[in-house]
Amino acid sequence: MRRHSPRDFDAVALGHLETRAWAAYYRREWWPALKAFVGMVDAGFGLGPRLTLVAAWHVLRANQAWAPLPHNDPDAARAAMLRFYRLVLAHSDLTFDPVRAAELEVEWWRIHRAHQRGTAADGAPTRDDLERALVDLYSHVYSAPRESMAVAARCRAEAMDHSDAWVAAGCDLADPRLAAERRALVASYAALLDAVSRFPTGA
Repeated sequence: MRRHSPRDFDAVALGHLETRAWAAYYRREWWPALKAFVGMVDAGFGLGPRLTLVAAWHVLRANQAWAPLPHNDPDAARAAMLRFYRLVLAHSDLTFDPVRAAELEVEWWRIHRAHQRGTAADGAPTRDDLERALVDLYSHVYSAPRESMAVAARCRAEAMDHSDAWVAAGCDLADPRLAAERRALVASYAALLDAVSRFPTGA
């Protein structure tokens, strides 16, 4: 693990790690999920070994609080993500409101779950709603214009579509939908990296 700016990350590594994290989450395999979160925090934020482990633990606890259906605990998920974002803020060159970041993080989780399990006819959020929620989070955390985050959000939402189809098909690790998900996540992180590199000190 090495220290680096969260504006200088490995998009390919993050795409592969997040695919593993999502798969472990939906299979409720928490040890593999934690290992994937450790890798994601290391690749994405460069906090160094000790802080990476602490930050990944907060992410795991947030996901465990969010996971149960239908009775999850959004407040506990936000509290864990607040601890995560406070740690990132204190040990990086990013400038954001950690309370707002935690709210935005769990809000896209909420929108995705409603989109995944409902239909437009039921009044469920649309794919556009999900993309807007991702743009809200990205632009806030990286202090970049909203329009610069559109491609990253679109590709990440595409990855969620592949993930949702994979879940509906039974969560088989040999399912080729995981490869499509991984490609979309790599594309999303590549677009995010391009966007944040154009605004190195914020918008």
